[in-house]
Amino acid sequence: MAETFRVEIVSADRLVWEGEANQLVAMTTEGEIGVLAHHIPLIATLAPGTAEVTASDGTRHIIAVDGGFVSVTKDRAAIIAPYAQMAADINVEAARRTLLDLQAKREAGDNSVATLQAYHRAQSQVKTAERRK
Repeated sequence: MAETFRVEIVSADRLVWEGEANQLVAMTTEGEIGVLAHHIPLIATLAPGTAEVTASDGTRHIIAVDGGFVSVTKDRAAIIAPYAQMAADINVEAARRTLLDLQAKREAGDNSVATLQAYHRAQSQVKTAERRK
């Protein structure tokens, strides 16, 4: 049996997932990282995208995250993100429509921070929902 560690996924407004896990995989701004029990301590900046937790019972949880950071200690890992959502809770068709609308806004010259953040969030939602399948 694999050793486990505590994982928490927290968004700005709520606790998205917590529990014992065998593995956490997340995309940082430097590339993808995998975390197992007894990992060396680290703090890394997350890129918008997908995080995946393999729970101690073998269940795989896929979560969309919108940046933030991951903090790892010997027996705990936490993802703190402005936005995080479980793949099962994402309406993929609505996310695709939003992504297309935001892409059109960007192509029309809207390069505002709000539009860019919304675009990255929609991208991570679509990617996460598709990865769940």
